[in-house]
Amino acid sequence: MWRLWQLFGVRTVLIGLYAWLGFLAIMIHLILLSTDRYNWLEEKAYTGGGSAAIEGPATTKRLAKVSG
Repeated sequence: MWRLWQLFGVRTVLIGLYAWLGFLAIMIHLILLSTDRYNWLEEKAYTGGGSAAIEGPATTKRLAKVSG
């Protein structure tokens, strides 16, 4: 591992890492802005239907206590 740090400087690796993470964050935000559901800049509201799997079950099941 120490040979890797002789090949690449710590400052160079950190600058490259921060540049990559910044680029990735910008790309994710631009992809989200291009969708109708996650575009928070436009006035129109999302009118898509909700899913029961996301909202959760309508009833809950309780486990019976087993006395033994």
